[in-house]
Amino acid sequence: MPVSTTEELKITDGLMEFVQEWKNKPGNLIMILHRTQQEYGFVPRKIAMDLAKVLDVPLAKIYGVITFYHFFKLEKPGKNQISVCMGTACYLKGAGDLIQEIENVIGIGVNQTTDDQEFSLESVRCVGCCGLAPVLTVNGEVYGKLKKDQIAEIVAKHRGA
Repeated sequence: MPVSTTEELKITDGLMEFVQEWKNKPGNLIMILHRTQQEYGFVPRKIAMDLAKVLDVPLAKIYGVITFYHFFKLEKPGKNQISVCMGTACYLKGAGDLIQEIENVIGIGVNQTTDDQEFSLESVRCVGCCGLAPVLTVNGEVYGKLKKDQIAEIVAKHRGA
């Protein structure tokens, strides 16, 4: 459950239990960061600094992992996360046009969030629905075999929902 960035962020009890469970296991940092993002919707800087202390690892190592894997987010995403597949099949069938239309409809570019925090837009490598190309997801809900003229309706469906 994402939290407001205006609140004073602290490691939740549930996250701390998870950290203690994984602290000495191989591959712990990625697992802990996944759990952190699950808790907050992104990896807040304050939490990353606290995790560095708890795990006794340099903050640079944590940011090295966060910035290497595209899954991790450093900024709070919008309430509705739009992901456009740019895998080969989707790209060849017009995913770039979908991105352009989304940018026109909601007024932001890739890797941005609207000022009202309603939408964020990202380009992803593949969502595994190649037979439905081109594909986008909104909060995990898949929309396939899309045309540009369907974008406004999809956005409207999720606006204020």
